[in-house]
Amino acid sequence: MNGHRIKPRHYRYQHASATLPPLQFIPLARCRLHHPRSQARSLLKCSAMAASSRVLALLAAVSFLAVTAEALSTKYYDKRCPALQPAVRSAVARAVAADTNAGAAVLHLFFHDCFVNGCDGSVLLDDGAAPGEKGAGPNANSLRGYEVIDAAKAAAEAACPGAVSCADVLALAARDAVSLLGGPSWNVRLGRKDAHAASRDAANANLPGPGSGLPALVAAFRAKGLSARDMTALSGAHTVGRARCSTFRARASAGAGGGDGEAINATFAAQLRGACGGADGALAPLDAVTPDVFDNGYFRALVERRGLLHSDQELFSGGSQDALVRRYARDGADFAADFAKAMVRMGDPAPAPGTPLEVRVNCRRPN
Repeated sequence: MNGHRIKPRHYRYQHASATLPPLQFIPLARCRLHHPRSQARSLLKCSAMAASSRVLALLAAVSFLAVTAEALSTKYYDKRCPALQPAVRSAVARAVAADTNAGAAVLHLFFHDCFVNGCDGSVLLDDGAAPGEKGAGPNANSLRGYEVIDAAKAAAEAACPGAVSCADVLALAARDAVSLLGGPSWNVRLGRKDAHAASRDAANANLPGPGSGLPALVAAFRAKGLSARDMTALSGAHTVGRARCSTFRARASAGAGGGDGEAINATFAAQLRGACGGADGALAPLDAVTPDVFDNGYFRALVERRGLLHSDQELFSGGSQDALVRRYARDGADFAADFAKAMVRMGDPAPAPGTPLEVRVNCRRPN
């Protein structure tokens, strides 16, 4: 059996992507034969016990793996709520038609949810007895789009009351936002549950910031089971949306000799300084050419040293991702395909075992 490893007098079931319940085998060596006359009878009895133990343990392992593998499925709501996906897409489409920034906002919400204790809808929770994720450093005055998820959740509740988690609504809304902005679509694996609580400390610890260097970015994504290639593809989400001047002011100042270690086009840096002025809250597009279209313009900008954030330009700064950035800049279809695959992988992590979960009725508070 794959991953089943047996050692003398010690047995352990190992699996690369899941923590299995402990399995109890009875090695024959542990059977003591107290009297020569009873050796044959005792050996037969102990052999039967050991065999039975192995069978039960293997059945438990198979059962556990089956549950893990079936936890998320593209068909999870086919019978539970067949009207779900059209309902969510309609809600997102209305929001994007009213404000194209809403699409980017929803997409970024999904990233920030999955990077903190798994994809559990915790980023949507308002502060409770303990401070939640909304006020964490990487999220405060940055994340938005909560009202879009509220509307999509209301549509889901109208179609199938109490059946659909906020985490699944967010996963579907992110896919639909990308598609509505001209990007790829993909089949979303569903079946997530919602966390009862959020952790500001976990958000501060797990979300890479706009000043992150390439090694830190690779490490942060690797910690979530994502490769460097996934990281670069997913960073392409910055082909839509806008960022506050406080997140890139230091980078823009470097173009005027006010900072070190920044690879930035001088003309672009001057434009950013002019756009910001003295206001940290002023916004600039992450992709200055096509800020509301999901395409590969982000990567073309990086090749021209026009990445808005330091963490953006780090993907093309003489390091390991330069070749991939050039490839995506040349081939938008290649980027779109890799992005869709990486989004599926990013949506897989579940909360830690033992985390209290539910299907929230209101995404902003536990039931």
